[in-house]
Amino acid sequence: MKAHVLLLLALLCTQAAHAQVVTSSPRNKSSLQSLEPGTFSVEGMTPKPVVLKVQIEAPVYPTSKFQRALGSFAPGTLVTLVAMSDTAYRVRGRARHGDVVGWIRQAEVLSADPNLAANLKKLLERTRQVDELIQKNQVALGMTRQEVQASLGKPSRTSAKINATGKEEKLEYSIYERVPQTTTGRDGFGNLVQTVIYVKVEVGTLSVNFTDNVVSEIEETKGNPLGGGGVQIVPPPLFGF
Repeated sequence: MKAHVLLLLALLCTQAAHAQVVTSSPRNKSSLQSLEPGTFSVEGMTPKPVVLKVQIEAPVYPTSKFQRALGSFAPGTLVTLVAMSDTAYRVRGRARHGDVVGWIRQAEVLSADPNLAANLKKLLERTRQVDELIQKNQVALGMTRQEVQASLGKPSRTSAKINATGKEEKLEYSIYERVPQTTTGRDGFGNLVQTVIYVKVEVGTLSVNFTDNVVSEIEETKGNPLGGGGVQIVPPPLFGF
């Protein structure tokens, strides 16, 4: 019996020690910190992580104000971009003292894209525009097929053709609205009562044409599903990330 109790205590101590190691991980702590004003997150915006190469000895700081360095990255270290400001990158990587997430100066790292900072800002603005359209179930020229389907859902019909200029696709959507209708009946006491129900009614159809996976034309084939605002335009997706 005593042996069983000792074994149980040993297991509990091992689990507690493991939990302390996990909760003290720099990555876990950093994920709980909110971004500073004037900075924005990059992680998840690009199809794959953005990897940068440290070109000189680079101090890493807890904030983008560059105060009280946590340590430094050695030249040649590869780091993953997490967030950015106008002058700094928040990166994740292995510093001389261990794994860390912190801010370094943009001039201290190299990227395969010399215009990385400017392109990331364009990508952020485009992402915000597309997210707003998706929340409102709207489409615009310049969106991708995946973004259109995230906004409008599964199309009613699809078609595609390939010619010398590339692949062209068409998604056709039936647009519905919930229209109120009043019905009259009797309650359990025989009294006449009116009830409002909402019926799903088709109010228009929309054709969305794609050239190489980007919306090139939007056509109202029935009704006015685009409303009075006309066709909207967003910048086409940025390639190279």
